[in-house]
Amino acid sequence: MDQDKLKERITALVPEAEFEENKQFLTAFIPAGKLHTAAQNLKEAEDTAFDYLFCQTGVDMTKYLMVVYHLNSTKHGHSVVLKVKADDRVNPAIDTVCDIWRTAEFLEREIYDLLGIHFNNHPDMRRIFLDENWKGHPLRKDYKDEVNIVEL
Repeated sequence: MDQDKLKERITALVPEAEFEENKQFLTAFIPAGKLHTAAQNLKEAEDTAFDYLFCQTGVDMTKYLMVVYHLNSTKHGHSVVLKVKADDRVNPAIDTVCDIWRTAEFLEREIYDLLGIHFNNHPDMRRIFLDENWKGHPLRKDYKDEVNIVEL
């Protein structure tokens, strides 16, 4: 499926989706409340069959936090990027997709640990790298490390 058809398909699922075109991947900005349903449909639908979540990462955009999902269909050979904003920097939360793509379970824990984005309905939402007593989330742009004095 080419990028134009993927765009039509995603727009049919999420009319509020906004798109960013680039040469490699079609990128869709999806409202956080629509992510889980859209992701499940994109995986299960025969014409899209996005069965492979090959990258999931969190990004601090200063004004908001964002989670980026790179999806691929091993059956059809097409790819798409979904981006979801978490506008609340104090208590950012997005629905989990680990029930759709199992690999997301550890990726979401990493994002939670380093950026503080909570994934609703995640089966094991706890830190994966840092000690449970660690204060803060070191990949946030506003993070201050008084011990090691790391400043950007």
